[in-house]
Amino acid sequence: MTDDVFVLDSLTHSLNLSDENIADEVPARMVIEAIVAVAANTDSKYDCPRETMVRDWSVDDTANVLFRESITSVAVYNPQPIFIFKDGLTAVEKAAGALERYPNRFVGAYACIDPLRKGWDKLLEAQVKELKPLGLKLYPASWHDGGATRWDMSDPKIAFPVYEKAAELGINRIAIHKALPIAAMRYDGAFNPTDLEGAAAQFPGTDFEIVHGGMAFTEETAWMVGTFPNVYINMENLNIVLHRRPKMFAKMMLGLAKVAGDMIYDRLQWGTGSIQYHPQPGLQAFLDFEFPEDMLDEAGMIFPISQITMEHKRKILADNFADRHGLDIATMKAAIADDEFTRAPGEPLAEPWSTVSSSAVTAAVPV
Repeated sequence: MTDDVFVLDSLTHSLNLSDENIADEVPARMVIEAIVAVAANTDSKYDCPRETMVRDWSVDDTANVLFRESITSVAVYNPQPIFIFKDGLTAVEKAAGALERYPNRFVGAYACIDPLRKGWDKLLEAQVKELKPLGLKLYPASWHDGGATRWDMSDPKIAFPVYEKAAELGINRIAIHKALPIAAMRYDGAFNPTDLEGAAAQFPGTDFEIVHGGMAFTEETAWMVGTFPNVYINMENLNIVLHRRPKMFAKMMLGLAKVAGDMIYDRLQWGTGSIQYHPQPGLQAFLDFEFPEDMLDEAGMIFPISQITMEHKRKILADNFADRHGLDIATMKAAIADDEFTRAPGEPLAEPWSTVSSSAVTAAVPV
């Protein structure tokens, strides 16, 4: 069955977790230790040792894990503007390298900016030329000088010019990191998704993705999706919950469906955030997943929620994102039918982390 499933991972990174990339020691170390703690304690063969995870991940290693060690078919690359790390954690240059080196596997990228940094508009223009991005990734905080400053996603002076500039450049998909704080810093509620209300209402022609939707503020996220037709959920990191705590995943998913009912199946898109966690166990768990019937009986507020089907899973794993971005799955399938990552019929996946280069720290260049 898995060989017949097309998987589009809508959110992947090549993290630079090396010492040389740390700009702000305390919060950066928090991020690194959090990733190591989760990735190294899977209680399965997917445990990732510290010496494998804590490195400057190259695009090659990221591609090998995604496409040799998991059933991921294609992926979207996301650079990051988290400047407790010198390059933002995943450099824009790596995104460009991924698109150039593996254009049939990395089928697109998102741009990324910090709107509180001077010159963000010129930076976005440059990324549009270089990446031809499918969308724009934003974070609701700006990290600088040992602290963080939050900004409101519906602020007409800060946020609205970003959406207007993005639309001017042909970008009408905005992904926003929510739910999960980044290190123990004061954020003043920045990760609550309700600050998107004004943005979604003011810019109905722009789609907004709530990244990590449901991992916190599940009720608020459910109302956002149930109220605004241009709000979607990117499931990055929910794959980790599914692998580790499937009943908690079921509870989170049913919470997200509380207001919208079955419509939620059209608003979810698969994303793993790899390379911070191995992509395969969550994928396999999702293909095997069903809601416990007793939970379904109690779910839904106004509309009932149907048991998840393979049709729903295909939508979530690829169709929803492809449809929104004008990507043709048949064309993408044909493009990867006989490339360097293609497995022969019956050939097993490579063992977890076995395709990663042996060097403790890989080169900063993407190849």
